[in-house]
Amino acid sequence: MQETYITLEEAARFEGISYKGLTSRISRNPARYKTRTEAREGGGKELVLLSTASLSQKGRWAYRAQIRAMAEPEEAGETAPWYVEADLGSYIEQHKRAYYEAVELARRVQDFLNYTGPNRTEYAERLAVGLGVSPQTLYRYTQSVQEAGVWARKLEEADGHGRDYFRALALCRKPREKATFPSLTEEQKAIIQNIWFDRDFADNGCTVEMLYEAFQQQGAARGWESVPSCKTVGRYVRHLMELPAAESARYLAANGLREWKNKKEIKGKRDSSTLEVMEYLVADAHTFDVWVSYTTPNGKQKAIRPVLVAWEDMKTRRLLGPILCEHSNTQIVKESFIKACYDGGAVPKHVHTDNGKDFANLETLGQDRSIRAMDRAAMDAEMKGFYLAMGAKDWSRSLPFQPWDKLIERAFGTFCKRYSRKFKAYTGTLTGSRTDAKRKKDIDGMLERGELLTLEEFYDLLVEFLETWYDRHEHQGLKAAGERWTKPAELWEHAPHYEKAVPPREYALMLLMKPGRAKVNSQGIRRNNLLYTADELCHYVDKWVNIRWDPEDVTRLYVYDKEGRRICEARTAELLEFGDRVSEEALEALHKRKKRQLRGTREFLEEMQAPPEARGLCGPQATAGKLDLTIGHTARPKVVSLPVDKEFRGAMTPKKQKAGGSGGAFLDAKAGAALKRLKAMNE
Repeated sequence: MQETYITLEEAARFEGISYKGLTSRISRNPARYKTRTEAREGGGKELVLLSTASLSQKGRWAYRAQIRAMAEPEEAGETAPWYVEADLGSYIEQHKRAYYEAVELARRVQDFLNYTGPNRTEYAERLAVGLGVSPQTLYRYTQSVQEAGVWARKLEEADGHGRDYFRALALCRKPREKATFPSLTEEQKAIIQNIWFDRDFADNGCTVEMLYEAFQQQGAARGWESVPSCKTVGRYVRHLMELPAAESARYLAANGLREWKNKKEIKGKRDSSTLEVMEYLVADAHTFDVWVSYTTPNGKQKAIRPVLVAWEDMKTRRLLGPILCEHSNTQIVKESFIKACYDGGAVPKHVHTDNGKDFANLETLGQDRSIRAMDRAAMDAEMKGFYLAMGAKDWSRSLPFQPWDKLIERAFGTFCKRYSRKFKAYTGTLTGSRTDAKRKKDIDGMLERGELLTLEEFYDLLVEFLETWYDRHEHQGLKAAGERWTKPAELWEHAPHYEKAVPPREYALMLLMKPGRAKVNSQGIRRNNLLYTADELCHYVDKWVNIRWDPEDVTRLYVYDKEGRRICEARTAELLEFGDRVSEEALEALHKRKKRQLRGTREFLEEMQAPPEARGLCGPQATAGKLDLTIGHTARPKVVSLPVDKEFRGAMTPKKQKAGGSGGAFLDAKAGAALKRLKAMNE
């Protein structure tokens, strides 16, 4: 029989030792090993080959198993074992006990393969009795372990990653496929998807029982011989809603794009720790859920819900320039901004406002509000808007119905919880999403009896609340931003005023990681005081997921769903800067993620809404029309900056230089009125 020779590297792998260990054995006992040499194709030192007959029994078995695994798929048309494509993390999460029992069994089988002592048959019988199986089963185990070792080596040669866990999975049962629903045809599944994800059906909040009624009607119209039970349809609906994009897609169908963007769209998180005090101010107006007594200009008393106009410093989260009024307007916004500048002792570098017409108009922006971005070319010294004329370098404004980029909204939420509820005239929030929080109060009777606070009294209490509680209380936003001082007043006092990638690890590292659970929000996953994000998380917003992380490498999280299936590898997110600090690359990456999420959700929704005829699942039906499922069609600044406007320069010119001019008295009068107004605002 012709001898077969293999390289020393292959022989060492079959023996389960290192290359150096094999060469040491050959040098110690050269008579036992039969070798020969042959010239290399590219020249150089001759290649040493070892006869397979010189291998140990364990090595010969491993060699024969590789020969069988390489030959059988081509000859018999067999496919790779199930564990080659299996997700180890998912399998362990679902079959933890079976996997670790298989690990121990694989170790015992490998010991049997490595056994070189006498009476191998007796040793096999004793081992089989100890394992509680027959000798034939033991030999079948050895064949499975050897085959798994061959597949592990083949894949390791392809990509360089070890897969020793194949030996344990080879002794486990193949997982049973779930959610097959054999009693439902593809046409029936499509009909259920059409009904459940229909816009009107989802918008009305219809139940599974109502879906089943419509499903039966469709079955009668299509001439089905039998219709599955309501329980089967309900189980299939639950299976649909467990798909990653299903909940988001149905929310889009039921509530529309605007609400979907508000609740489900992924969003970026900005890093406020790089800002300086008074560098970035955000403005908004808030209507309190408390009624107060208000005296109109004609002297009439009436009850109103006061509106607060204020500016928030994004570095410290302090509220500046608060003004209470009946209705917000441009003049009040301007007064509030001036007051905020004096309270903060500086003019902010960047101004970010609400999209309302009282904040964003030609007077405040210096350009038409239909132009969203600031047009610097149009910002000359004469017509550049109120914010820039005060000394701000640039401005920006929120998109309509997208309030999440104004953190001042969260401060207003704190007012509702910590401040408004203390008043007798509190009537609860009046927003449509929280109607259960409304409280019935006799506001008209309280006004007649004089039980309502006046607007001025309410303002004094608000200022006291801001100074004694809000500014002195630990702020969670500052804590999350990693600030040293987590109270707004302390950070305002100490902060300066207006001046990692580790290579991926393999499966073994996952077993050493710490497990946990986390809730995915619109920005990603918050853990270890870091924000982790990945594109795959967009379909898991507001859902709980399982996570694992390496304590020595907190730059990534391995995320799994509740069934143990791996979702993605989330990495630490790059926080967005504010104003002109934000990079174009970061914004483009965020917008691309948003577009990918929306496109994927829409594609899933279109697929769920496609009728069976469009999918080619059934022949033409004798029906007409579209599927219709509904019936019926306080610090003062020590230094001030001088504006460069020509009107201001003209007003400040000495009178002796304006001999013969007619506007001096008028400008003096206007300047005096302005000074009185500023004094009144600071009193």
